[in-house]
Amino acid sequence: MSRAWTVHPPASLPASSVPAAGTPARRPAAAPARDAGLLLIPERFSLLAALLPPLWFLLHRLWWPLLAYLVFSLALAMLAPRGSALPLGLAAQLLVGLHAQDLRRWQLARRGRPAAAVVLARDEAAAMLRALDARPDWAALEAKGPRA
Repeated sequence: MSRAWTVHPPASLPASSVPAAGTPARRPAAAPARDAGLLLIPERFSLLAALLPPLWFLLHRLWWPLLAYLVFSLALAMLAPRGSALPLGLAAQLLVGLHAQDLRRWQLARRGRPAAAVVLARDEAAAMLRALDARPDWAALEAKGPRA
C-alpha cells in the first residue's frame, strides 16, 4: 500500500539555486544544521498526536497550534455544558490526529520550506529514492547533512 509523502527542500537554498547534479552544493554559513537535507512528511493519521497533543506539538516545535489547543481546551473545560466536555474533547483530539501532519506542513511553509513535490511510496526510504529519482539535483542537498 502506497502512502503520499510531501518533499520539503531546505529554506537556505531556493529552487533556482539548487546545484546541478555532479556539482558540490554550498550552504550559506548562516543556515542552521537542521535545515540541511530534504524533509519528507507522510500523509497519515498520527496516533501520538491524537493521544497526547501537547507533547506532540512540543516535539515538533509547533508553538501556535499548541497555544490554540491549550486555549481551546481551557475554553472547553470552562464553557461546555455538563456531560458534553468529554465527547467534545475526544473529537478535538481526533481532529488533531487527523491534521497533525498538515500542521507540520503549515509550519514548514511558514519557515520557508514549502512542499516542492509529492511522491507515492511504501515507506520513507522508498519515498526519498523516488524524490531523488525525479529531481537528481536534490541529491546534493541530501548528501549535505542530517535531515530535520
